[in-house]
Amino acid sequence: MLIKAEQKYIRMSPRKVRLVAQSLRGLPLNAALVALERMNKYAALPVRKTLSQAIANAVNNHGLKEDTLALKSIQVGEGATLKRWQPVSRGRAHSIFKRTSHIKIVLESTSNPKSQAPNPKQTQISKAQKTKQNV
Repeated sequence: MLIKAEQKYIRMSPRKVRLVAQSLRGLPLNAALVALERMNKYAALPVRKTLSQAIANAVNNHGLKEDTLALKSIQVGEGATLKRWQPVSRGRAHSIFKRTSHIKIVLESTSNPKSQAPNPKQTQISKAQKTKQNV
């Protein structure tokens, strides 16, 4: 089972965020979270928040345990660029590009999905099915 979390329009250059994301590839989840807390990069904060969001999605929405999750992929894409200008001498202007980035994290469950707790909506039997079973 794949669990996804995405954070869009982070007001940070994708190049800087990719440096943090590349350092996490291949690490277990616990080690990745510890590395993000101790990393001396400003880009580590949004990546850590997105990773925590993905873990919370797996635990709360899918009923998975945190220790059965593995980091499958981290992608950092380019978002919209805000174009501004800075006035300089002789009536000219220099352009300023305020870049944004999108962070997408995909987690994978390493355990067997049959061993997880069943979804209560799926285990409920309708009245029509009960009457068919009783007949």
